[in-house]
Amino acid sequence: MRTKKIANVRKYRTDMNDKILNSGFRDFNKFFALDNKAYLDGAIPVLYKELMGLVGSMVLRCNDCIFYHLDRCVQEGASREQLHEAMNIALIIGGSIVIPHLRYAFEMLDELLADRDEQQGEK
Repeated sequence: MRTKKIANVRKYRTDMNDKILNSGFRDFNKFFALDNKAYLDGAIPVLYKELMGLVGSMVLRCNDCIFYHLDRCVQEGASREQLHEAMNIALIIGGSIVIPHLRYAFEMLDELLADRDEQQGEK
């Protein structure tokens, strides 16, 4: 069940991004390319960039973005402790208004880490 929920969220994101990027409106493609490039490995490793993306997403209170950056952080090997510290930074910066999104992040983190553990167990 958990894997299906995660897969559905990932599929929706991919399908809708494809629809947007194939709309023929080139400015969408330009922005998506900038976004993609910002998270590539460079002087700052990908994991740290994704952790920053998670903090920004929590402060801006975007659950879709929170899921995406949590997913990417987990894929990059982030530990629960690293994610908790990043979420704490978001809480400090954003204040109590971030708490509902912290709840969401905890729920999704449990699912993503359990999914990662299942995937690693299959290998």
